[in-house]
Amino acid sequence: MAPIPTPGAEPEDSPEAYVGLEAHRAERLARERGWSTVRSLPPGAIITMEYRAGRLNFEVVNGQVRRCWKG
Repeated sequence: MAPIPTPGAEPEDSPEAYVGLEAHRAERLARERGWSTVRSLPPGAIITMEYRAGRLNFEVVNGQVRRCWKG
């Protein structure tokens, strides 16, 4: 049986720090801080709900981050 992979460490970063930022600036900052995947989504988007270590999600309204969460 194959071993269960160990997820990598996530950046020591608070998702709340991105709320209110312009989306392009927030995406660039998240990548600089070590997030491997940054996903910008419109409100109500249908998305997969599996947790992925290293992924940061933004809900973007009118070009601004309204909500941010890990995974």
